[in-house]
Amino acid sequence: MQLRYAMTGLVVVLSLAGCDRTAYNYNSSSNSVPTPLTAQPVPSVQGGQLPPPTGSSQFPAAPTATAPMPGVQPGAMAANALDITKESMVGSWRVNGSCDMFLTLTNLGSGSRGGTRGCVGELTAMGSWEVAGKQVLLKDRSGNQLGSVYKTADNRFEGQTSTGQSISLSR
Repeated sequence: MQLRYAMTGLVVVLSLAGCDRTAYNYNSSSNSVPTPLTAQPVPSVQGGQLPPPTGSSQFPAAPTATAPMPGVQPGAMAANALDITKESMVGSWRVNGSCDMFLTLTNLGSGSRGGTRGCVGELTAMGSWEVAGKQVLLKDRSGNQLGSVYKTADNRFEGQTSTGQSISLSR
């Protein structure tokens, strides 16, 4: 029993032996106060009236009306398309097997916020999306349509960009 107390005491003494006081000594003469910096000259400040803003409005122009995709009949895509709900679109999608698209329900203009990662071409500018009938419209941050897709199967969408590049979304 006494050996256990002796060993505990030895461990405490050894652990405290490595301790040292590291407090800063403000009374030490070796610590001198640094010399203050000299002030730098400041140029004079000028006042005056700013010119009026250019243009008639501080807001950008409204997006143009969405035109049908070149080479595709809008009714033909929607005729074979499956029904879509906005809630079923939310989440991450693989685009053309090479990059990712993320769709949320956060409002952004007339649509919802969305974006891409690792994509090339027009889809790099994607900022929002919305469901219109049986199509999902992909838009840039200004609200201009970049492309559209329609549901062909569960977790599969097909479509194209406004320049005719094909798009496929899958999970």
